[in-house]
Amino acid sequence: MIKITPKTLVRHELIGLKCRVVRASNPEIIGIEGTVIDETRNMLVIENGKRRMIPKKGTIFQFELEETVRVDGRLLSGRPEDRANIRR
Repeated sequence: MIKITPKTLVRHELIGLKCRVVRASNPEIIGIEGTVIDETRNMLVIENGKRRMIPKKGTIFQFELEETVRVDGRLLSGRPEDRANIRR
């Protein structure tokens, strides 16, 4: 299994990762945290007792790997299989 690192996070599947919204153009979603249970081209679905659809655009996400990683949602736009070939 390939290990997800801060450098390669945007190229990987996000389902199963712990995540938190730390900044967003919609202030009502700031602070939402839970596990990513699904991902579309433009949304992350986070579960924390209930499912919340969070837009990628305009949102900064914090993921918990071996360390905390913040990612601008614009870098996550697109389907995971399309992001796999992105070089950063």
